[in-house]
Amino acid sequence: MTPPHVLQSADSARVRTLTLDRPEALNAFNEALYDALADALLAAAEDPAVAVVLLTGNGRGFSAGTDLLEMHRIATDPAFERGRHGFPGLVDALDAFPKPLVVAVNGIGLGIGCTILGFADLALMSAEARLKCPFTSLGVAPEAASSYLMPLLVGRQNAAWLLQSSEWVSAEEALAMGLVWRVCAPDELLDEARRHAEVLAAKPISSLVAVKRTMTEPRRAGIAAARERENAAFAELMGGPANLEALAAFAEGREADFTALPPGW
Repeated sequence: MTPPHVLQSADSARVRTLTLDRPEALNAFNEALYDALADALLAAAEDPAVAVVLLTGNGRGFSAGTDLLEMHRIATDPAFERGRHGFPGLVDALDAFPKPLVVAVNGIGLGIGCTILGFADLALMSAEARLKCPFTSLGVAPEAASSYLMPLLVGRQNAAWLLQSSEWVSAEEALAMGLVWRVCAPDELLDEARRHAEVLAAKPISSLVAVKRTMTEPRRAGIAAARERENAAFAELMGGPANLEALAAFAEGREADFTALPPGW
């Protein structure tokens, strides 16, 4: 059963709407939310009454990415208890999800709140939302096979800017580069996303699954290889001087200062 305090779930017309529900933290992913969303995707994959999953966020944000306060604890406390699935398990569930995944970006999307779009079959975005991949500002490496999926989705130079600059991307820019499929007025976003999800959900599930499998199977090896490279780079950088400075700055409410780091960092 999905924990109600971090994720909402509702079914209608063979569409299961999953709503990230940590609005006080802009739906940042802690271990509980990683586990809840992974479990929900696995359950929806197996449920014969679900044809499509629609993912969105509650409140002002879609997702502020990984909860940095918890990330700091993980980096500094060897005794911290990790989730059953955690971030890797969520990416496993996204990669393996066999049915259409429609994402409605209702507010800011940071980190996994942006890179999750690499696994979306359709992504719609509020005109007032913004996206950012903050990896370099956190002193870490890309995640969720974004180093492979983003160039496929938006082209190499757009992906290089997304993954290296740690700059915000507006809805208009996201649409122009192909990161999202539609941009909607904020009060129309969810209705428009549901409308398209229901068009898909009216089709035979077996056919939807077959179409998605034939589209995604050729990239599975590339995703696996990218995740291995990213995990190695992330392990090398996590807890390093740049990452610890970024996390300390966040915890202290200040801007990170990378100018005093050792050479090479």
